[in-house]
Amino acid sequence: MTNSLKKSVAAAVATGTAYLTAVSPVFAQITTTEIDPGQGFASDIGTLINAVLSFVMVIAALSVFMYLIWGGIEWITSGGDKGKTESARNKITAAILGLVVLAASYAILLIALNFIGFDDLGEAFSNVKSIN
Repeated sequence: MTNSLKKSVAAAVATGTAYLTAVSPVFAQITTTEIDPGQGFASDIGTLINAVLSFVMVIAALSVFMYLIWGGIEWITSGGDKGKTESARNKITAAILGLVVLAASYAILLIALNFIGFDDLGEAFSNVKSIN
């Protein structure tokens, strides 16, 4: 290492050490607060089902989006090859169809819940109070 690089590294280490040791007195001013214990991820079965369905919908939407991008990249890199272009077109078609199925399943769920008079699944399972 050159002499100037050694000096720069030493200065950076000294500055970082000084900064880290100067910050610690600030923590003396923090008052402790009590944190109430949580009830877990879900307190009833409706909340749990809502969370699981939301997670599944997000994962499915991301999968459809990634498949659509994969088809687009395959189309761009096909180089005019008819077989690769057809394969890419099939991927894009399948991704769009998957998006339609995903949106339709969500719409059917909401329509069914509204038909029986509930806003969400948490309200539908309100009679089941605890899953502990």
